[in-house]
Amino acid sequence: MQSELINWHNVISALLFSAIGLLIYAVGFFLLDRFTPRVHIWREINDEKNIAIAIVIGSVAIGIALIIAAAVRG
Repeated sequence: MQSELINWHNVISALLFSAIGLLIYAVGFFLLDRFTPRVHIWREINDEKNIAIAIVIGSVAIGIALIIAAAVRG
């Protein structure tokens, strides 16, 4: 009985931390979009096929994910 309770607690904690991490990740991209008002990121990537901006956005995504992972892990 005790081990079953611990497993559910771990699952709920993982889901909660995942939701918080995704929320912070979305806020990070929102702030990136707001801090670059002259560059329409998605239009540049999709319409203009700007690979440089795609690489920068991918790097930012990895950076935000690493920061969130380090914060969640402790």
